[in-house]
Amino acid sequence: MIPWLDGDAPFPPLQRALQHPNGLIAAGGDLSPERLLEGYRHGIFPWFSEEDPILWWSPDPRMVLFPAELKLSRSLAKAMRNRPHEIRFDHDFPAVIAACAAPRAGASGTWITERMREAYERLHRLGHAHSVETWIAGELAGGLYGVALGRVFFGESMFTRARDASKMALVALVERCTAEGIALIDCQMHTPHLESLGAREIPRRDFARRLQELVHYPRAPGRWAVAEAPIETCRN
Repeated sequence: MIPWLDGDAPFPPLQRALQHPNGLIAAGGDLSPERLLEGYRHGIFPWFSEEDPILWWSPDPRMVLFPAELKLSRSLAKAMRNRPHEIRFDHDFPAVIAACAAPRAGASGTWITERMREAYERLHRLGHAHSVETWIAGELAGGLYGVALGRVFFGESMFTRARDASKMALVALVERCTAEGIALIDCQMHTPHLESLGAREIPRRDFARRLQELVHYPRAPGRWAVAEAPIETCRN
């Protein structure tokens, strides 16, 4: 059994999360900024369909990307050098989350419901949620969004409309995180796409320990501008 979150009821400890389905830890509550930020501080995020109540998760293991471990393939590095594109931060957050919510080939629906879109757009207006956008020929070609707290960026979703556009956005995110002193990018769950870029799984207990070391650093919320400090990336 998992607890139902009424009112200001706190999240349960991560050890209470179910093994099947992996990481389900609570239900109910709301998507207020306060509840969402409290969830992230404890390594818990919402994920549910339109027909479900709000469900909260903390899977084990946890997929993470340490900025210094980014893998930039020769083909992607070449594309970034030779393909005209522009990286923008927080330029059109609603368009990014709408694109992430759009139907995808082979998928029966989306977990980014209207309630979720409204909740994260609210977090964006408060300066906690950010978008990284790849623009090609004046069109939004790919991007991602997530939440920055302390020295952690919690990635939520990404999309692409052109080859490598989402990867370019992720590389730009790593550069931004390095410039901001962010030491950990939470990718939540494993995908081959993220693994190919250097993300890896770690035990939830290790993730929770690192999270508590990093998430409480003071960070003033606000809109992201273009990062100025580049990083050295790994090339395979």
